[in-house]
Amino acid sequence: MQASSNEPSPQQAMIVTTTENIPDTQVVQTIGQVFGLTVRSRSIGGNIAAFLKTLAGGEIKSYVKLNEDARRQALDRMVQNAAAMGANAVTMMRFDSTEMGAGTSEIVAYGTARVVKWTAAPSAAQNSTSTQSSISTQSSTSTQG
Repeated sequence: MQASSNEPSPQQAMIVTTTENIPDTQVVQTIGQVFGLTVRSRSIGGNIAAFLKTLAGGEIKSYVKLNEDARRQALDRMVQNAAAMGANAVTMMRFDSTEMGAGTSEIVAYGTARVVKWTAAPSAAQNSTSTQSSISTQSSTSTQG
């Protein structure tokens, strides 16, 4: 039995975008909402270092790294969930975060899981541009919220 060209293969990357539509694709099926989340806490050592940094002012690099890692983990989990649902794309992707308690934060990545097919064969140049655009969009999105 041969796999459908619309099903994600191990070599085929998941398309993740903050937009509703993906150029040069047609939506075959909208599967539904998909999310990935993580809950992170700051260590006591990190809290002490951050407190000292707030006295001097400036960026608290340990918190920046913690938030970047948490967003990446939430995004990775969302992609895994979308693939498990049979999707090969996630549209309308967003991040949200909530402080759950003292030093504990929840980060969630969410969007709409879809199966899409290319209406025109993407060239290597389009794939490279699409990947860079997706990474840029994700980076700008990750600075929000």
